[in-house]
Amino acid sequence: MTVNKDFASIEEYPIAQRWPAQDPTKLQLYSLATPNGVKVSIALEELGLDYEAHRVTLSDSDVKSAEFLSLNPNNKIPAIIDPNGPEGAPIGLFESGAILLYLAEKTGKLLGNSPAEKAKVIQWLMFQMGGVGPMFGQLGFFHAFGGKDIEDPRPKARYINEVKRLLNVIDTQLNDQDWIAGEFSIADIAIVPWLQTINTFYQAGDITELKSFNNVVAYIDRFAARPAVQNGWKIPENQEDKLKKAS
Repeated sequence: MTVNKDFASIEEYPIAQRWPAQDPTKLQLYSLATPNGVKVSIALEELGLDYEAHRVTLSDSDVKSAEFLSLNPNNKIPAIIDPNGPEGAPIGLFESGAILLYLAEKTGKLLGNSPAEKAKVIQWLMFQMGGVGPMFGQLGFFHAFGGKDIEDPRPKARYINEVKRLLNVIDTQLNDQDWIAGEFSIADIAIVPWLQTINTFYQAGDITELKSFNNVVAYIDRFAARPAVQNGWKIPENQEDKLKKAS
């Protein structure tokens, strides 16, 4: 099977056989409420784009299924299909950073108002993709998940120190400004879900001394107060929530 291939309609995509579109004229989101997953749902909410969300879990039966791999050969959420892509043709995309760039350029929003501002936003987006995401993820593994049982203290110490270094970079950048690149942008949408995860998912606020980074704490609070962020963290809904609403 050729993967990440584009078709003439959403119904032709193999992933649509497993997660069918209710309205194939809308953008289709395949995701889960993880730091990477909510980047796209938050962006879609902020941009006011019509979309359908499909819940793809991290189990092998979902992300390693032939249907999902046909859209994302890297077997990671999120992924999208936009039926109204470039020149009106459908396009399927994976990698959260690439999707954020695509959506920002599609709408002309959240990417700065000049070439210089755009370059700054992309710079901080790449900072998240190359630094914050991978390093925070390793901290989570060694502090909260399988790696916590490793007796050698050096791996955990390495990622604690690296997360603290990255927090300091962000804290310094936020001196005298509310958002990482000046105006609210996709860079903030990429970065802050990972900052939120330190406390809410990894329970690592104390070991990273998160509260000592005053600008970061205020940044998280500003971000969390946005209605689009609050909605985006709930998408896609859990099956249990859907059943409750239907009953």
